[in-house]
Amino acid sequence: MTENSQQPQPAPTTELPTQYAPADVEGPLYERWVERGYFEADAKSDKPPYTVVIPPPNVTGSLHLGHAFEHTLIDALTRRKRMQGFETLWQPGMDHAGIATQNVVERELGKEGKSRHDLGREAFVERVWQWKGESGGQISGQMRRLGDGVAWTRERFTMDEGLSRAVQTIFKRLYDDELIYRAERIINWCPRCLTAISDIEVDYQDDDGELVSMTYGDGDDTIVVATTRAETMLGDTAVAVHPDDERYKHLVGKLINLPLTDRSIPVVADEHVDPEFGTGAVKVTPAHDPNDFEIGRRHDLPSLTVMDEHAVITAHGPFQGLDRLEARSAIVAALRAEGRIVAEKRPYVHSVGHCSRCKTTIEPRLSMQWWVKVGPLAKAAGDAVRDGRVKIHPQEMEKRYFDWVDNLHDWCISRQLWWGHRIPVWYGPNGEVVCVGPDDEAPSGEGWHQDSDVLDTWFSSGLWPFSTLGWPEQTESLAKFYPNSVLVTGYDILFFWVARMMMFGLYAMDGTPPFHTIALHGMVRDQFGKKMSKSFGNAVNPLDWMDKYGSDALRFTLARGANPGVDVPIGEDWVQGSRNFANKIWNATRFALMNGATVEGPLPDASKMSSTDRWILSRLNTVVAEVDAYYDDFQFAKLSDALFHFAWDEVFDWYVELSKTTFQAGGEPAEVSKRVLGEVLDVTLRLLHPVVPFVTETLWTTLTGGESVVVAEWPKDSGFRDADAEREIATLQSVITEVRRFRADQGLQPGQRVPARLTLGGTELAAHEPAIRQLLRLQPEGDSFTATATLPVGGVEVALDLSGVIDVAAERKRLAKDLAAAEKEKAQATAKLGNEAFLAKAPDHVVDKIRTRLAKAEEDITRIRTQLERLPSA
Repeated sequence: MTENSQQPQPAPTTELPTQYAPADVEGPLYERWVERGYFEADAKSDKPPYTVVIPPPNVTGSLHLGHAFEHTLIDALTRRKRMQGFETLWQPGMDHAGIATQNVVERELGKEGKSRHDLGREAFVERVWQWKGESGGQISGQMRRLGDGVAWTRERFTMDEGLSRAVQTIFKRLYDDELIYRAERIINWCPRCLTAISDIEVDYQDDDGELVSMTYGDGDDTIVVATTRAETMLGDTAVAVHPDDERYKHLVGKLINLPLTDRSIPVVADEHVDPEFGTGAVKVTPAHDPNDFEIGRRHDLPSLTVMDEHAVITAHGPFQGLDRLEARSAIVAALRAEGRIVAEKRPYVHSVGHCSRCKTTIEPRLSMQWWVKVGPLAKAAGDAVRDGRVKIHPQEMEKRYFDWVDNLHDWCISRQLWWGHRIPVWYGPNGEVVCVGPDDEAPSGEGWHQDSDVLDTWFSSGLWPFSTLGWPEQTESLAKFYPNSVLVTGYDILFFWVARMMMFGLYAMDGTPPFHTIALHGMVRDQFGKKMSKSFGNAVNPLDWMDKYGSDALRFTLARGANPGVDVPIGEDWVQGSRNFANKIWNATRFALMNGATVEGPLPDASKMSSTDRWILSRLNTVVAEVDAYYDDFQFAKLSDALFHFAWDEVFDWYVELSKTTFQAGGEPAEVSKRVLGEVLDVTLRLLHPVVPFVTETLWTTLTGGESVVVAEWPKDSGFRDADAEREIATLQSVITEVRRFRADQGLQPGQRVPARLTLGGTELAAHEPAIRQLLRLQPEGDSFTATATLPVGGVEVALDLSGVIDVAAERKRLAKDLAAAEKEKAQATAKLGNEAFLAKAPDHVVDKIRTRLAKAEEDITRIRTQLERLPSA
């Protein structure tokens, strides 16, 4: 029916403990896997490759739920591929995280009363390396807790020697190809970290600010402008209006007085200005605003920098030396004193960028920086998806990708830090500029010095798919494992990390993209769909849940919520439910072992099997096919749900229960079912393993005697189907379910036995009478049997004798009372919903609540009337 994983071996005689204790199992199991080298990848292997790189976590970080979620998905993919016979590489490593790491070490120095400048650059960098060795990378230990099957011997760090060589090489090539240049442009500047930062390192939030409207010019040449950053007016070099705005045509080309300064500035006409917004006139500060910078370039305006790197005013005058916020208040006060304030709006809520590391408000600033000319690189990244070389999953995310790569601006890659890859450019005493590759000798002599900036962290992480494999050297690993098979990452860094890897991979690897598929997932949120945050009080340390419920429980919960590209809600009670599932797998396998379930020998011929045996094997093969299809489509939620319901509902709650009577009867049918049960558990545990590796490893090795499920063969669909057996068992299930529902409705205890007559006749269910009676707690009818309730279900008839079992009169009285209450509830809800005046005034949620009450009342009335009809005569 289904192919076994290997030559079966006798199961060991050691019994499983009565309870599953994850804390006792997980750590030793993981170390055993690592020691045996299961997760390592051999570049010399003739197996087909399957490669995934870990999105490198920051060396300063620790495992959060987002990591746990992403790692669970990648681990499931790679474990399955390993079982399918692929030479599987899950590449681990960490990012040096320039700003974050430098901030951490600077804070440590601050406790000693020192700054990095007290140490000097070389000693400070040594201090960072020391910190990295002692405290960095705790996340790797937490990855082991989660069960990540990464190739630890290949672990890389974006600042290690090989990756540094890759960085220098691609910088030199891009520079020589005139795709890297140095220019003065507007950048995001953090006055606390004292560096340019990338767009992804800017967090935007709504802040309470002020909107101040003020007059420039005098008399007939007066014009009103508005700003939230009054302090930047000191650097204004124009006022801009729309060319078609009739209100200001008489001013275009004129010079007007700039208040609080001794300067006059022109009024220019520019298409960028929206005449419908505000007064239709905007102040232009080219050195302190990106849009103004572009206006300045179009009109050849000067750029005046009026703040230093600490956001302190440098413009000559009474405001010099003030912090930007101090200057803002002082300038507004001075304008007010001159009668130039037209309006002030406080608070004025507007979106403001903050440094993601230190939360300081970002200052747009004109600065000399290094840039990547992204035009040709971005076009190649877009073309690779458009022509199908790279597929984005889910496909609807393609639009977001194209919106980004088709509109990329040149990328600022320099950072004013000491920790990171230093820009390999030297400047000479006579203005010489020399870019140095890894095999070049740097210029030396008097007056030569290296650029003091380092590269953006995303520059080195953009090389990750090939630098980790030894590029620029043509290594065996590069030949074997590039391009990567799939990139699994969050949609939130589609633009920043994914696009950069695409650009660099296509450029460095002669047009070969870095991966075949980009599989995007959503963000983990709390059970109410709210973003997790310490400030919200809903952030969760995944280690706490792993300690409490086991790593498998956390992994299964995360996988079961993972629909492609969609955010994942998670709550502790869901993790607890997954722990219960792990316990169910444990207890069911333990029961099977105690009752002789085996994987020894081939499966018996179908002709020797009962319909129950054929049904479960038919369903098993269907599930194998479904799970494979879901994996290939990255439908983790669907495959997890399919396995959950098959294992719990069909195998444990139905097949195991139906087989108990067969086991008790003994003989050849029992031996056949024991072998079938062993097969079903063997395959089910292998199917479950990629998502819940620890409990399945323990159970599978005990059941089969195999070496490890990590290296067992992935199940294959043999094609066996038995529609007749599936229909027969579906009928049996409906009979048992309906009688159970009737028993519950009558208030019978689950274990309470009731005399019953089963009229199965010549139906296909006749052979199942012992199982039906056992599962429904039905006694033989006996001589004094009186049928007081008869249930026709699925072509058979079940007659029950409830005399002496329930007080019929009391039950009728109770049900009549419940019926009256339900009918009253229905009448009240119907009256309210029929009242037009009420419907006109009531909020939608109140009306919806009443509709729900009406539906519930109608459902109760139907249920209670059915129970009354089924009660025996009094």
